Amino acid sequence: MSSSFPRKTLRIGFIGSGFIAHFHLKSLLGVRNVEVTAVYSPTPAKRQAFADEVARLNLGECTAYASLEDMLAANNLDAVWLLSPNHTRLDTMRVIAGAVRDGRSGVFAIACEKPLARTLRDAREMLSLVEDAGLNHGYLENQLFSTAVLRGKDIIWRRAVPATGRPYIARAAEEHAGPHEPWFWQGHQQGGGVLLDMMCHSVEVGRFLLTAPGAPRDSLKFKSATGSVATLKWARKHYAQDLSARMGKEVDYTSRPSEDFARGLLTFEDAEGNEVVVEATTSWAYVGPGLRIELEVLGPEYAMEFSSLSTGLKVFMSRAVTGDVGEDLVEKQNAEQGLMPVLEDEAGVYGYTDENRHMVEAFRKGEAPLETFHDGVAVVEFLMALYKSAEEGRTIHIADEDLNDYVPVVARTALPA
Repeated sequence: MSSSFPRKTLRIGFIGSGFIAHFHLKSLLGVRNVEVTAVYSPTPAKRQAFADEVARLNLGECTAYASLEDMLAANNLDAVWLLSPNHTRLDTMRVIAGAVRDGRSGVFAIACEKPLARTLRDAREMLSLVEDAGLNHGYLENQLFSTAVLRGKDIIWRRAVPATGRPYIARAAEEHAGPHEPWFWQGHQQGGGVLLDMMCHSVEVGRFLLTAPGAPRDSLKFKSATGSVATLKWARKHYAQDLSARMGKEVDYTSRPSEDFARGLLTFEDAEGNEVVVEATTSWAYVGPGLRIELEVLGPEYAMEFSSLSTGLKVFMSRAVTGDVGEDLVEKQNAEQGLMPVLEDEAGVYGYTDENRHMVEAFRKGEAPLETFHDGVAVVEFLMALYKSAEEGRTIHIADEDLNDYVPVVARTALPA
């Protein structure tokens, strides 16, 4: 380990100042040894609002930069959190790697939001860029660090597995009523639909739950993928019109829809030759109290279950209680009246707090995080296999496929005519 580690405080900069950046920022209230010193975003009002929020939360003296290059050259920056939209991520990574290689930046670590990239080729380039630049790297998959996931995995593997054997099925579902920003809905920008946007969570948390504690993630060998996709809600005329009215005319689901429902089955083989399965379901077509995450693990004599909306805290509001639409009870909230579940600590329940605590401490100490760009590449490979399976109507056996240049149908066809 270099004599420069551990650092007393990790000074981080945010690339992006949208919804997910503010979620990460909120979680840092529960993280020690960190300061937010910089933010870059192309939108002046958003980046200044982010810097103001950093000051309000007392998380550091944050400078809002109009240029990524200027931010990277700052002398009070150790690491960056890459949180910009999918279609900007690879070009942004090229700028970061170039600045570090050329000695124009003192940044030594980077954490990147999911998914790592839109195609397997791009994901592999992301990994190559950080390795060539000598950067420590972490892949931000928050669900692995969910309090329920960490606690549940510990109990299963410590108590049940030694007595009866390893788990063999992990089920993961994530559903809500649709993303916040227009680019999510456009296949040529986002890179896909709900499968790329949300199943990246589900397949990786499933793989994590099935992997023995302390074992490398690739101890489960990826064998095959069977996927299906559909557009069930948002291509209907009324909802397509509503979507265009809210998101802009470039989001046109009457002619250029992305899938709003996806199902995937991944098979793996463990070191003893046993087959294990991850079953995942995601949708943008769920209208309930808000974002719903459901997880299950099944083994020979045990089961684990979690549902994010089965909260201990609930609030009832009658018709007489009126007010503005918001998301103050649960993310992607769909109502303000009735019996409502409340997540009293969304950043903790969803895993952002422990995720960022882990990343900060790994970078501060010069250690590799639990989840790296290598895992981000693996996740993109899973997703491309599922997309190709759905397109061709067959199971993809990974040993027989080259997915490097595969692009999902909606990313190929969603460009305006």
